[in-house]
Amino acid sequence: MNDKSLKRFRKVAIWEGISFILLVFVAMPIKYGLGIPQFVRVIGMAHGILFIAYVILLIQVAIEHDWPFKKSTLGFIASLLPFGPFIFDRKLEREIIEEELIDATIGD
Repeated sequence: MNDKSLKRFRKVAIWEGISFILLVFVAMPIKYGLGIPQFVRVIGMAHGILFIAYVILLIQVAIEHDWPFKKSTLGFIASLLPFGPFIFDRKLEREIIEEELIDATIGD
């Protein structure tokens, strides 16, 4: 399971999660609390690009690794929640470790 597309997806997922947190917990309070909308414009654009990349890479990885519909759907829902990408990435990391342990056991 540990290939280039999955690594790329996981990196984008982390950056998408960071951009979402910055947007919701930093840029939006600055916009509505201080009346300075520039942060939302910049961080919002970055988040939008990262979100699109996340969804495209999610579809690519789901197809390449033959993920069940439920897992793919959870990956998409994770992108809609502020800390979701981090939780989903942790789940993927556990699966990768389990798969590597199984491969190592079988290889012995």
